[in-house]
Amino acid sequence: MPEHAGGISPGGSRPRPREHRLLSPRRLTPPVRRNLSQLFCALVGAGLGLLAPLITAGPRADVGRVVSVLFTLGFGVISLVSIIYSVLFLVVQFSASTFTPRLSLFRHEPVVWRTFAFTIGVFVFCITAALAVGSQRKVSALVPGAAMILTLVALALMRTLQMRAFDSIQLGHSLSAIAVRAYRLYDTLYARPFTRAADAAPPPLVAGSGTPIRWAGPSAVLQTIDVSALVEAARTHDFSVAFQVAPGTTLSEGTVIAEVTGAGAGESAVRAALTTGVERTFVQDPGLPFRLLVDIALRALSPAINDPATAVEALDRIEGLLVRLAGSDLDVGRFHDSTGRTRVGVPVPGWDDYVRLAVDDVVHAAAGAPMVLRRTRDLLRSLLELTPEDRREPVADRLRRVDRTARTTYSFVWD
Repeated sequence: MPEHAGGISPGGSRPRPREHRLLSPRRLTPPVRRNLSQLFCALVGAGLGLLAPLITAGPRADVGRVVSVLFTLGFGVISLVSIIYSVLFLVVQFSASTFTPRLSLFRHEPVVWRTFAFTIGVFVFCITAALAVGSQRKVSALVPGAAMILTLVALALMRTLQMRAFDSIQLGHSLSAIAVRAYRLYDTLYARPFTRAADAAPPPLVAGSGTPIRWAGPSAVLQTIDVSALVEAARTHDFSVAFQVAPGTTLSEGTVIAEVTGAGAGESAVRAALTTGVERTFVQDPGLPFRLLVDIALRALSPAINDPATAVEALDRIEGLLVRLAGSDLDVGRFHDSTGRTRVGVPVPGWDDYVRLAVDDVVHAAAGAPMVLRRTRDLLRSLLELTPEDRREPVADRLRRVDRTARTTYSFVWD
């Protein structure tokens, strides 16, 4: 879901400054940052290697031995790259087959690509320095000393990478990592507490009042909407946008993305504000954490796995997320310009949507797992006590459904 831009507030007529973490077209996407970091480390390594002949301080060593050491360290450290990719491949494959194919946390860990970039930089430094000092008779011992220190740093990063990989194949760590990212998103997106006045706020922009904009490319996942830039463009060119899709939606050819009311510059501004990819991300997609946790629970409840304890652990994290959302204002789909006029509307999940996503599939799959039904019942009972009165009906309805399912199958032990 899009988060609020500075100077834009949902609901009320007076805009309020608010912290935002929107993905702007001017910011670099993670793949671009990774590629640039590797290029930067390679250039720094080459520059330092070319400066190696200028180092004259410290004791001197025979150039033949120094060149041999530099080549050995350079080609030795580059072998770490293959290990990095091997670990990455194995962990991603294990997570996809054990938890859910949509779980890509380790693949996006900064340490993975930073270790790779640093290793490339060390390799380039060692090879460049060896070639640069090859024409001299004596070389400062600081050159091979620096190469050895850089190699040790690369080994330390490799050890950190391996420990992260071991953590990523553990159930508890994966569940906690999902929950931490979810809390980070919800704390920013749903910063205001729930009130009845929030539910009585005017609805966001609706369809049927403007020119439809359709997706024309191959199927892709809508990852982010740059609301800040879009609101500014809407204010400048005097148009309004009512999105029909939210981040996390798969766009097929012909899908209506949004409807624009007003000036003709709206379509180009809307398309420029979209970031698409091949998978959902945590940046603006509040439904993704629930989807991942439910997927883990469903896989654990499948006949092939039959691991209800794992489903119970997933429900533990689901309960925490629902409790966090129960007391929050979820009406964050309207965005205003500096004059208070609504310029952008985005469909956002409501309380019913979150409860349905978090509970319904698990209850259906847990019909043969009394442990999971019992945990789901406890989850709903706790949630019912903590949920504001206006939001209790969806929770109570699920609780009655769980009791009905359990009493039908396990009447002799359920009471």
